[in-house]
Amino acid sequence: MRAITRTRHYLRALRDARRHRTDLLRWLTRRPWLLIGTGTYETALLLSNRLDPRLKELAELKTAGLIGCEFCLDIGSALAHSSGLTERQLTDLPKHTTSDAYTDLEKLVLDLAEAMTSTPTPPDLPDLRTRLLATLTETQYAELTATIAWENQRARLNKALGVRPTGMADGLTCALPQHPENPTATP
Repeated sequence: MRAITRTRHYLRALRDARRHRTDLLRWLTRRPWLLIGTGTYETALLLSNRLDPRLKELAELKTAGLIGCEFCLDIGSALAHSSGLTERQLTDLPKHTTSDAYTDLEKLVLDLAEAMTSTPTPPDLPDLRTRLLATLTETQYAELTATIAWENQRARLNKALGVRPTGMADGLTCALPQHPENPTATP
């Protein structure tokens, strides 16, 4: 059921794109194998449903915010609303460690997204892994880390190609980009 719901939300977000709809597609059609590979991985993550989609959305938005990918923040904010994340959770992402908008598990997920996105990766990943595995199964943890790693790839690719936001989150609260040099600073 989660796969159907997530697919429906994803397709609705894409349908709601109002501008710059072809930015990414225009680039990827130049290399069809990359388009096929991207579509395959996106589909695999969309259909992977052992982990609560809200946790995936939080992790993706945190990662996109740290990288500053406006397209990812646009679609991610629309999907986050569909997944049931609150407006406060979206606006408090830059200060998640001190916000009471998140559960302890959600804060750990956001910490992992932050750790996996920073360069170089900080040495506290084993501690985060241990703490997350106290709550998540190994399958859920693998899905979470694959989601964060893919969002790193996706956001960096979109940013480098100049893929612009499409208006999928117009009228909704949108997650804010964060300053990479100080991930907890508010822009």
